[in-house]
Amino acid sequence: MAESWTIKGEYLENCNCEFLCPCLLGPRNARGAPIARPTEGHCDVPLVFQVRDGTFGAVGLADTHVGMSIYTPGPMGDGNWTVGLYLDERATPDQRAALESIFSGQAGGPLARLAALTGTRLPTRVVPITFGKEGRRRWASIPGVLDVEIEGIEGRDGKSETWLDNVRHFVSGRLAAATTPAATATTPASSGAARNGVHHRDCGERRRRP
Repeated sequence: MAESWTIKGEYLENCNCEFLCPCLLGPRNARGAPIARPTEGHCDVPLVFQVRDGTFGAVGLADTHVGMSIYTPGPMGDGNWTVGLYLDERATPDQRAALESIFSGQAGGPLARLAALTGTRLPTRVVPITFGKEGRRRWASIPGVLDVEIEGIEGRDGKSETWLDNVRHFVSGRLAAATTPAATATTPASSGAARNGVHHRDCGERRRRP
């Protein structure tokens, strides 16, 4: 029987599409999967999570990080993704096992839907992961793998981000739209420069034991 789990914290992602993700705002098929073609024909998506609080059964997950790198050869809803998973070297062995179970989709919940679209899963790596934030800026780094910085698009008040509400996304239905002043990813799953991104603070996901 799968363990119940919950995570809360910060999240960022960016991709190589010209501006915002067609998969986020474009049409969906009957299953709800995005069918819009990426502006470059394929999609390179690094994602980094800062887990502020969480549990997997009896294992606490506070103050850990996880990175994912996704490559899709066409529309995301077509599947055949290549996915790499990167676990925080500062996490304990029990924490790393729990995070791998959650973020690989094995533990069920929202991430299991991503696993169903994955054709190639690369070996999981244990690496140093840095995640930072200041104002509308978010940045993350995995040495030799990715270096990402995004900045939330200034909203009407001139201070906070522009938010996208009621979107279909596995992390949250509310995301801050962002541009990418500097980002590179050199993983086997994705490579090249990125142009836009989204982030969310105080995001949370959970799966209850059936």
